[in-house]
Amino acid sequence: MAWKNHDPQTLLRELQSGDDDRSESAVHQVAELGEHMLPLLLEQLQSPEPDQRWWATAALTHIDSEEARKALLESLKDEDTAVRQCAAFGLRRYPYVDAIPILLDLLGDQDRLLARLAADALAALGESAVSPLTESMRSEDAAVRIEAARALASIDDPSVIAPLFAALDDASSIVTHWAEEGLQRRGVGMVFFKPS
Repeated sequence: MAWKNHDPQTLLRELQSGDDDRSESAVHQVAELGEHMLPLLLEQLQSPEPDQRWWATAALTHIDSEEARKALLESLKDEDTAVRQCAAFGLRRYPYVDAIPILLDLLGDQDRLLARLAADALAALGESAVSPLTESMRSEDAAVRIEAARALASIDDPSVIAPLFAALDDASSIVTHWAEEGLQRRGVGMVFFKPS
């Protein structure tokens, strides 16, 4: 859509229009207004309509500020799965250490896309997520260990080597796959000799 308007109220009306094209166009303009849009978006997050909360969350993913990250953290707790997915996507774009506990909980979510997005958001935190992800590698839930291993494999930090080595003995072949991938990315040789 070609229209362009930097008035926050107009953008909010476009976000709330119910027309996906108009709402998406508004989302991309929110970034230009940045924090000026926050009060209106925070209000929209209280809407009883999941679609309205989703568009508010999507707009927040374009604002680089502490308050926007806190709002995304709240959206991670939303009752609607799509809103939580959108929030996790935003926290991958703008990593937020305070989100670590909730993101870890989501690794075992029944919605595997949400679990994957949560793992991506944790990986984006880099070294600060290594220790909590290492703890998640001890989970009895293979799905949690898989996402934790995938996240660790994509973190470019030497501290991932030890937990990835430990994961080579995991009962899940998918976990060991990600452990091998991560070690290869770190330049660690994949020929292992056990002492006789």
